[in-house]
Amino acid sequence: MKTDIQIAREAHMLPISEIASKVGIDTSVLEPYGKYIAKVPYNLIDDSKVKHSKLILVTAITPTKAGIGKTTVSVGLGLGMAKIGKKAALALREPSLGPCFGMKGGAAGGGYAQVVPMEKINLHFTGDFHAITSANNMIAALLDNYIYQHQKEGFGMKQILWKRVLDVNDRSLRHIVTGLGPHANGLPQEGSFDITPASEIMAILCLAKDLDDLERRINNILLGYTLTGEPFYVRHMGVGGAIAALLKDAINPNLVQTTENTAAFIHGGPFANIAHGCNSIIATKMAMTYADYVITEAGFGADLGAEKFLDIKCRKAGLSPALTIIVATLQGLKMHGGVPETDIKQPNLEGVKGGFANIDKHIQTLQAYGQTVLVCFNRYAQDTDEEIELVRQHCQELGVPFALNNAYIEGGDGAIDLANLVVETIDKQPSAPLQYVYPDEMPIKQKIEAVAKQVYGAASVTFSPEASKKIRQAEELGFSHFPVCIAKTQYSFSQNPKAYGVPTGFNFDIKDFVINAGAEMLVAIAGNIIRMPGLPKVPQALNIRIINGEIDGLS
Repeated sequence: MKTDIQIAREAHMLPISEIASKVGIDTSVLEPYGKYIAKVPYNLIDDSKVKHSKLILVTAITPTKAGIGKTTVSVGLGLGMAKIGKKAALALREPSLGPCFGMKGGAAGGGYAQVVPMEKINLHFTGDFHAITSANNMIAALLDNYIYQHQKEGFGMKQILWKRVLDVNDRSLRHIVTGLGPHANGLPQEGSFDITPASEIMAILCLAKDLDDLERRINNILLGYTLTGEPFYVRHMGVGGAIAALLKDAINPNLVQTTENTAAFIHGGPFANIAHGCNSIIATKMAMTYADYVITEAGFGADLGAEKFLDIKCRKAGLSPALTIIVATLQGLKMHGGVPETDIKQPNLEGVKGGFANIDKHIQTLQAYGQTVLVCFNRYAQDTDEEIELVRQHCQELGVPFALNNAYIEGGDGAIDLANLVVETIDKQPSAPLQYVYPDEMPIKQKIEAVAKQVYGAASVTFSPEASKKIRQAEELGFSHFPVCIAKTQYSFSQNPKAYGVPTGFNFDIKDFVINAGAEMLVAIAGNIIRMPGLPKVPQALNIRIINGEIDGLS
């Protein structure tokens, strides 16, 4: 079979103006980035149309390092919807350079179910990530300068919370010292970098409703505490407007297309293991303004991405999915069924059965939110019919609709059955109104415990002295009503990445806590999760090169 990049390159792309016209967007307002990409002004969102559009969330079982294929399923479903005559659009996240050059090599779908132009989407795209990185680091530079320029007046910071970011996996930046050398170089201090998808600026961009809201949130970013113990915010430096100016273009969602010319809005890219894992509210509502069915996804497994999508994004945006799809693969089920990673591509009926507990837990969690759940099986070439039938029968016993996705090989034709089942399920049994895991007024620690116990299955939750101190500070600052965003490993319900299946009886340890006052959410850091990933021993960067003037190696 051809590689992803070969398929993407051979796709017949339409000018982006034609894609916009197909969904009803006035092409005169587009801001083109070449022939096949355009920014769409956020003020085109029409909430009266949004409430009539049907939102479909794509999530997954707990993933393996090989992934599960949520984006391929999401894109495939969009293609299948078009095949059956439905007006559908996609709302997806932008890929990060970190995973593209590290583990993944690309994040634009796969096979004949991709968003294109794939190379541009996977690399610099329209510069949104660079704008976010620049805005974040501009705040850091302005803060350092503010401290330096006002030190003679007795101003100083007892604690600086704000970190620099970079959209590269770089473990050497996790703990650094800045300001070395002559006094004119600034004040020496310890610091660290996060990866750009973990930046609060990324979260703000994805949760803001317009430019005014963006600037308001930026001004509310908590930078640290002064020598007298007072909280110090961006607004105290008077630079919120300048930072918003850096994001003036980035706040508008990006319009592209699939390999079969379905409209796709791609905007924002927070990771779900260390951030809230969803594309922007603006992009989702833009898609819902112009399509009857909108397919979106949330990162990693349902315990991470879907929980945050529902408890944070939907809560803040007033959205509620009509249906949630759980993506499963035989490889994932076998790994969670106790099969060694080296053997998960081999037929193993007992291993598949052993993995059912993992998918069952995710189904039960989503149903507790009031969600109607459909299982989509993402088929790989080595999968046997006998194993697939076993999964189908299990879903039938649970009363959960089941469909195969063959869009990777067949494009939209391979997702027609899935599309028909999605439409039928939404018509006959749409999701009930959302039931969140916790109410806004619940105390912070209880919110974290609610997610850990109800969604992850933890027996107990403990908090380090440092985390407890920061939680008290959040309460004193009046932030108790914010939702919580838990950073933990994506490979397990627990904080232990090797605890596959459905671990029980474990303690969930909150090691640190971050106040995102601008994003209006509270980040609880569990176990040893790190917000600046490192590169693997054999990074995907080894496969990426230019051949005959074209990029090769993205997948």
